[in-house]
Amino acid sequence: MDLLRSKKGYICDMDGVIYHGERLLPGVKEFVEWLYQEEKKFLFLTNSSIRTPKELQQRLGRMGLEVDESHFYTSALATARFIATQNPGCSAYIIGEPGLFNALHDEGITVNDIDPDYVVVGETNNYNFDSICKAMRLVDKGAKLIGTNPDLTGPSESGIIPACRALMAPIEMTTGKQAYYVGKPNPLMMRTGLRMLGVHSSEAAMIGDRMDTDIIAGIESGLDTVLVLSGVTSRLAVKQYPYRPRLILEGVGDIPLGEIETHKK
Repeated sequence: MDLLRSKKGYICDMDGVIYHGERLLPGVKEFVEWLYQEEKKFLFLTNSSIRTPKELQQRLGRMGLEVDESHFYTSALATARFIATQNPGCSAYIIGEPGLFNALHDEGITVNDIDPDYVVVGETNNYNFDSICKAMRLVDKGAKLIGTNPDLTGPSESGIIPACRALMAPIEMTTGKQAYYVGKPNPLMMRTGLRMLGVHSSEAAMIGDRMDTDIIAGIESGLDTVLVLSGVTSRLAVKQYPYRPRLILEGVGDIPLGEIETHKK
């Protein structure tokens, strides 16, 4: 625990770590207070491309947690930054929500449903047959295919729902083209997060509730890894993976309190 507490920077997943649905998880307020008191650098990093950092800030505010907007980073922002560095001033056909549209717009990427450079897919509630057909035809004409994240499913108030990779599947299958996914566990997103924090990977920890995105992203990026059991992964499920987090906690509230379980090899 001393090693974890000594880190200068913390990258935290959000859903299942900080909140679930519209409620904060136990111990989160104490954890965030500890981060501020100890003058730690931290980033709430989410694979969801639906909301903007401002919307995420306001959402946490409604739950009673006040965090500055600068502490949020999304797969939509990472995707927009990646595309803008690859092809400045390009255009894209976009399947997604305002978080993705705004991120692409802010990077100077214009909306184009005729002859775009890219087809960009993120989570959305407005997914339909027409958008699939249009995306398929544009990719067949040469548009490059980009996904905000490789998650097959995601949480919702009503249960598990399809996420980005599931929405991408019909486009990949009908065109024979594989999308490039920017979000976790892509180290590209993790390295950007570390640059935002201004810390080296050896000085940072990744805290998440998913083995297949959060923990593998931390391992592949050289961060200390902490799995919390407050989200989708159970203690038993950890044994199914060929890699392990260094630490397993019930939740982030254990960090300031000190309750911990180290992984036994």
